[in-house]
Amino acid sequence: MGRGAGALVNLPQNVDEPSPVAGRAPQPEPARRRIWLCADDYGISPSVNAAIRDLVVRGRINATSAMVIAPTFSRSEARSLAILNAGARRVAIGLHVTLTAPFVPLAKDFTPLVDAAFPALPDVMRRSFLRRLSRTALDDEVRAQFAAFTASFGHPPDFVDGHRHVHLLPQVRDAVLAAIKSMSPNAWVRQCAGAGALLPRLSDPKGLVVDGLSRGLRRRARRRGISTNTAFAGTYTYHADADFAVLFPAFLAAVPDGGLIMCHPGRVDAELERLDPLTTLREREYEYLLGEFLPDLLAAHGVTLA
Repeated sequence: MGRGAGALVNLPQNVDEPSPVAGRAPQPEPARRRIWLCADDYGISPSVNAAIRDLVVRGRINATSAMVIAPTFSRSEARSLAILNAGARRVAIGLHVTLTAPFVPLAKDFTPLVDAAFPALPDVMRRSFLRRLSRTALDDEVRAQFAAFTASFGHPPDFVDGHRHVHLLPQVRDAVLAAIKSMSPNAWVRQCAGAGALLPRLSDPKGLVVDGLSRGLRRRARRRGISTNTAFAGTYTYHADADFAVLFPAFLAAVPDGGLIMCHPGRVDAELERLDPLTTLREREYEYLLGEFLPDLLAAHGVTLA
């Protein structure tokens, strides 16, 4: 009989095969963790956008959040990303809510302004903790950014996060959650509570701050029936000597199923240098995520990109 479908093959009788243990069912393979590896700041500059699209095509990331307020963001840049999901979905595309300098509001009556732009992050934080941001201005601006996303991509965001984590701040989080509920009801929102033991995270003050701020966001999201990622990693000091190659495996080990690792890969161009101090570290992250070892590293940690 041939060896086609349904053929019987006579095995040699002396083949050593593991004998079943009486009464013991075969052990299932350990469950793999499905996580999000999310590149922030799509839209901030053409070179960053191209790097993020490259990583999507190579299967190295599976989420990115778009800064629709950036000066060089356009429908063309949106289409160049969205087309990567043609045929099969490769990447979740989220809205990167932006409310800090040097960016300019979309809503015409936003206040306060500093030199016609949003205030710097410390001022936004101070005002939010004191509940001195205009609720109407926040609602209008956040909704304007949601509308710009939908107009550019042809659909609402899959998820929502914030540039410099502004979506976690008091007042801002309420505006963001309200906009999700009314304008993108199937979207989830990024919460930034860390995973793993506390002691190793004490060297990351920023991570501890966003961890604490995430508690309020999670409670409010739960009350509104809005989903969140289970846990978060990816913050670090962003000092010039930071070694992403050392940091990333620790991020990977800490994040549970349904968790998210934030990253900022990109190439440096004049527009990025004009808008953001995070430049050469983006190139380090990009080169690391391009590495041929990454699939094996994910497999070794039992991780699949969600």
